[in-house]
Amino acid sequence: MSRIVIIEDEPELAAGLRDNLEFEHHRVALAPTGAEGLKLAAQKPTDLVLLDIGLPDIDGFEVCRRLRAAGATMPIIILTARGQEIDKVRGLELGADDYVTKPFSLRELLARVHAALRRAERKPAAKLQFKVGERTVDLVRQKVILPKGELPLGYYESEVLRVLHEHVGEAVPRNELLERIWGVGVGPADRTVDNHIVSLRRKLEPDPKNPRHLLTAHAVGYKLVL
Repeated sequence: MSRIVIIEDEPELAAGLRDNLEFEHHRVALAPTGAEGLKLAAQKPTDLVLLDIGLPDIDGFEVCRRLRAAGATMPIIILTARGQEIDKVRGLELGADDYVTKPFSLRELLARVHAALRRAERKPAAKLQFKVGERTVDLVRQKVILPKGELPLGYYESEVLRVLHEHVGEAVPRNELLERIWGVGVGPADRTVDNHIVSLRRKLEPDPKNPRHLLTAHAVGYKLVL
C-alpha cells in the first residue's frame, strides 16, 4: 500500500482522485495549497505526489523545486492545463517525473501512477555515471553535475538517458523509447518523449537551441553523442 499526496485546489477533482486511488488500496492525503502539500509530503514517508501547477499560494513549480531541493526522491507527476507545453517542460526541468494534461483520462492517470510506483521500487544494480561533454550524468542519484552545482533529473529523464547511453552514437526510435520506458498500454501523448528531450537539452547542452549531444534523428528518434 503506497502513500500518495495530492496537491490540488479543485475540491471535486481532488476528492475524485482520492476516491479512485483509495479504491486501488492506496493511502491518500489531500492538500489544497502548496504550503500544506509540502508539510504533508514531509510528515510521513510519501511514495508519490500528484501536483497541480495552478495552486492559490505557492505554484506547483516552486513546490516541485522545494521538494527536490530538500532531497525528496519520490515520483512527482504534475497536472497541467491543455496546450501549456512550456509548463510540462519546465516541470521536467525542476525534477518532475511525468505529467498528465487536463482534462485527463482517469485510466491513463492511474496507469501512470502505478507505472511510476513500480519503477520507484526498482533498485539500480550498480552505480552508473558518464560524461556528456563537460557535464556528468549520475543516473543513481538522478543528477546532472555541472562544474558549479547540480541539476535534478526526473525518473523518466534518467531512463531516457539510460536507454540512449546503451546505444551511444546510434539513433533510437521514438517508439522504442516509449515502449521501453513508459510501457506498452500506458498511452503517453505523442509529445512525451520530445518534451523530455527538450528538458534534457537545457540541462546537458551549453546551447540547447544548437545541441551537440542530444541529437534528433529525423523521422526516426534521438541519439546521444558524448
